[in-house]
Parts: sequence; C-alpha cells; structure tokens
Amino acid sequence: MTVSGEGAPAAGDPAVPGGGGGGDKRPARVVVVDDQTVVREGIVMLLGLLPGIEVVGAGGDGEEAVRLVAELSPDVVLMDLRMPRVDGAEATRRIRAEYPRTQVVVLTTYADDESLFPALRAGARGYLTKDAGGDEIVRAVEDVLSGDAGLSPKIQRRLLERLSEPDPPPPAVAPPDGLTTRETEVLVLIAEGLTNHEIARALHVSTATVKTHINNLFAKTGLKDRAQAVRYAYRHGLAQPPGNSRA
Repeated sequence: MTVSGEGAPAAGDPAVPGGGGGGDKRPARVVVVDDQTVVREGIVMLLGLLPGIEVVGAGGDGEEAVRLVAELSPDVVLMDLRMPRVDGAEATRRIRAEYPRTQVVVLTTYADDESLFPALRAGARGYLTKDAGGDEIVRAVEDVLSGDAGLSPKIQRRLLERLSEPDPPPPAVAPPDGLTTRETEVLVLIAEGLTNHEIARALHVSTATVKTHINNLFAKTGLKDRAQAVRYAYRHGLAQPPGNSRA
C-alpha cells in the first residue's frame, strides 16, 4: 500500500536527511511493514503524529517490503519479523543488499536471541519492541539515518549480556540424525532434567521456540516423549547418566 506517491529526492539534495546541504531537513520517509492489519494501521497513525516522519507506504509481508523500497526509495523501513511469504530478516537482507541507502529498523514483539541476532546480521541498524513510545521510534529513525544504531535500552542490555557470556562448548560428538546444534543443546538440557521454561531461560529464547525445537528433534529421531529423549541422549553420548563422568 502506498501512502504517499511523492518521488524520493536525489542523494545529496539539501532536503535529504544527512544530505549535507544547508537547507531545512525534510521529514524522514518511512515505510511500515507488519502482517497484522490492525497493528500496521495503528503504527501508521502513530507515525503520522510524530515530528520529522512521513509515512510513504505500508505493506503486510517481506515481499511487499522489498517491492515498496524499490518503488518508493524510503529512508527507513520499520520492519516486523515474523510474517508470511518472506520474513523480516530475509526482507532486511534483500533490502540492504539491493537498496543500501534504505535503513531498516526492526519493530517487533520479540526480543529473544533467535529474533534479535538474525535481524542484526541481516543488516538491520535498529531494533525496537512494540512497547516503544513515539519518542523512541523517532530517535531510532534519526539515529540510523545519522549512521548510529537505533537500539532500545532493553536490546542494548541484551547485546552486552551476550557479549559477556562465554561461548557454549561444542557437543562432544557430532549431532546424530541431522539434528542442528540448537536442537542438540535442547536435547542435552532435557537429559539434564530441565523443564521447557528452564531451557528457554538457559538459552535466552522463548518457551515457544523451545517447543518448536523439541517437536523438530522428536520428528527427526522418532522419539515420542522426554523419557525416550533422555535415553537417546545417553545412547549417543550427548549426555551422561547420573553418577557417570567422562574419563
């Protein structure tokens, strides 16, 4: 959906944010992408009340996000992450590769590691959760346009925590049955007797993400319950029964 059909000024235009001229700064041209119509329309309405921002388009998935950037050349995309067809991280990667003058600020419900780090690796320069206020959104847009990172305080704390954490040791043996590294970590923690909530806290992910990993590893291994998972971990040397220790 196009909200404003004005063409983008050329780079270096004095009115362009960061364009280097002496004229008045024009509003930052923003595209909003969220698969939930009510949420998307609410964000558009909020942004319409904020100084320094002009919403020029809105879309419902990552495919639309890439198309709108190609058509409208916005300064910033406010990008949701979990969307149909093309998710926000993949859309961000495409936009940053094909249209590097457009910055991406993630605006999502999720602040877990498996949402945060793929988005940042894809090229997002900002990351906010949907409880952010209008001032915080404006500040993030201004920050990314000036070359800084537009991260909420919560996200900044999580990045610092992650940097201070030791890297987890690699599995003692190669994961069997095509299990991913994360699925193997979940399996080992199951064998240690942790609940889904405790696993989520240990891995800094949501409980829903843990359940997804458990469903995937059960499907790959043919396991039916946690007791079988524990025996499987022991059998493949991924964990040791109580009282045993590796020589």
